[in-house]
Amino acid sequence: MEFIHKSVLFDESIKALELDKSKIIADGTAGGGGHSREIAKQAGKLIAIDQDPDAIKVLNERLSGFDNVIIVHDNFSNIKNILSTLGISGIDGFLLDLGVSSFQLDNSDRGFSFHKDAPLDMRMSKSGISAYDVVNTYDEHSLADIIYRYGEEKYSRSIAKNIVRRRKEQPIKTTFELVDIIRESMPAKELKKGHPARKTFQAIRIEVNGELERLKTALDSAFDCLNPGGIIAVISFHSLEDRIVKEKFAEWTKGCTCPKEFPVCVCGNKPKGELLFKSKTPTEKELEENPRARSSRLRAFKKY
Repeated sequence: MEFIHKSVLFDESIKALELDKSKIIADGTAGGGGHSREIAKQAGKLIAIDQDPDAIKVLNERLSGFDNVIIVHDNFSNIKNILSTLGISGIDGFLLDLGVSSFQLDNSDRGFSFHKDAPLDMRMSKSGISAYDVVNTYDEHSLADIIYRYGEEKYSRSIAKNIVRRRKEQPIKTTFELVDIIRESMPAKELKKGHPARKTFQAIRIEVNGELERLKTALDSAFDCLNPGGIIAVISFHSLEDRIVKEKFAEWTKGCTCPKEFPVCVCGNKPKGELLFKSKTPTEKELEENPRARSSRLRAFKKY
């Protein structure tokens, strides 16, 4: 199956990186190479990173014509170690296009989609614990907590209870088996408000891939690796990711934290950079061409 991923907010994210031939840019989620190809054309050097072995194969093909590209099979949260191994002291830009690629969603073997019957997997790296392990081994309390915390699903307790009940009869092996359990765990009125499994699948996928913790690590590590004037641009697809990015950028742009009644600053805290813009979302034209971009949001920060 061909690795296809429609790069969302493409023009906006490329522009945000302020590319020129003097700059070293890391694309932490290179995927099918959409953003990476354009970065390679405009930047001095590109480090294209992806944890998915299928993506790495595609990147080696699609970026083979560029002599300024280094392809790395790793998770973007390891950016410090990646740069250290390459002997690169700093970067001028770091791009993250979070979430699941169109290829991963459409590939029935990967188990990311609740629209396709497939083995419960959801591993972006094809290694480590799988969705099968989470669904069949986590206790009821842990399952409910994950589904509520990462999926913001108000029926998390009912879903977790029914997962545990069903797996006592036999292991839950496929996406459709899980979808059926989720449907049975909700009132009929809720089934009319969009696909009932969306939030639970998101939650299990985040748990399997450690997505939120890796994002936090990546942002802090990337900031440390940025040269003065360097830019971090992040495209997120749900509120949990976006909140982490927004709060981290706010922390870096915040100045004095002294109480207002203090006559002079004693904390000495100064902004470490600035926001290039508040946030950007897809245009109507882009949404018509790629409905999956609907929830995406771009934020960008520039280091002083």
